[in-house]
Amino acid sequence: MKQAIKFTVKDKLKNSLARTGEIKTQHGVINTPAFIVGGTKATVKALTPDQVTSLGGQSILANTYHLMLRPGADIVNEAGGLGKFMNYAGPTFTDSGGFQVFSLGVAYKKGIDKVSHSQKGESGAAKATQDQLAKITNKGVHFRSHIDGQKLIMTPESSMELQHKIGANIHMAFDECPAPLADRPYIVSSLNRTHDWAKRCLTRHQELNKEHLDKNEPLQALFGIVQGARHQDLRIQSAEYISSLGFDGIGIGGVFETGDIETEVKWVNQTVPESLPRHLLGMGAQPADLFLGVEYGIDTFDCVAPTRQARNGAIYTATGRINIRNTGFMRDFSPLDKNCECYACQGFSRAYINHLFRSDEILGAILASIHNEYFVVHMVDNIRQSIVDGTFYNLKDTTLKKYY
Repeated sequence: MKQAIKFTVKDKLKNSLARTGEIKTQHGVINTPAFIVGGTKATVKALTPDQVTSLGGQSILANTYHLMLRPGADIVNEAGGLGKFMNYAGPTFTDSGGFQVFSLGVAYKKGIDKVSHSQKGESGAAKATQDQLAKITNKGVHFRSHIDGQKLIMTPESSMELQHKIGANIHMAFDECPAPLADRPYIVSSLNRTHDWAKRCLTRHQELNKEHLDKNEPLQALFGIVQGARHQDLRIQSAEYISSLGFDGIGIGGVFETGDIETEVKWVNQTVPESLPRHLLGMGAQPADLFLGVEYGIDTFDCVAPTRQARNGAIYTATGRINIRNTGFMRDFSPLDKNCECYACQGFSRAYINHLFRSDEILGAILASIHNEYFVVHMVDNIRQSIVDGTFYNLKDTTLKKYY
């Protein structure tokens, strides 16, 4: 069968797992390492697709769970697929929706997300609460819509069918993301389930790609997900198994803190074949995450934090994050970041953007979002160039000293 994508490694950094490369898709090339802009509901909040392209974004990732609920995968399909539906011409990703379904289950109302831990003091597997909305079985996940309470089920097969209807260039296999404080027996059981689901995903994906071929439609790619939490042997076992199945790439799943990159991510990327692109799911907005991720072999990241934090007035700068709402910026007529070349910094002052936020003007969220996305996208661009130039460690040291 023809390839849906083609990944090529171009440059390698000595004594590390860092590399540059390119992912060729039906909708263009992604030069890696790259930050993939988060567009959960087929929209990057507060930005148009043209703005995403203008600020340097190479690709957008949407969320299967949210799109299945609204507007529905059938409607996206009838529109011509994700890119045409949102009027975006570049390469696109979808995640499987697995993490979102997980967050309705044992993590529901516990404050767990991709970069945090549940409350300290719990031991063993996180206990389900009476109001959780999801139940995991070997067949799939039974859950209720967070919108209207409708009873639904997502299986590996249905996740593939939804993602193929949505029609992104690259999909993620449906996996279980266990609660971060789950005990080892549950992690093992969960990993076995994820591996079984991976085989089922790949089988259904290949059947659907054959249908695309028969209809002379573009093929779609699928990344398998490696789990295993903080257990080195389980991470390596998962990396070996997922790599053996024939996926187009590798996604690294879990609930991470920055320090986990030097362990969990490293274990995986030391194990998987060099020929496969590697995506770190739902993490990569902080400079330390970006540098460490690349250093330990990540090719692409996705994260919604830049626009989410921008809408709350949190602005990324070369010397740390600021809250543009603060009164101290009311008469500050300098740009958000004096060395930034984004649209917001080239034409608007901190004082003006402070005024927009304090006046609840939509333009404030737009300008802040443009800046934050530009900041992260171009930081990864600079990291990529530093691998080519051999200046990676110098860039890492100088950047992180200023930021932290």
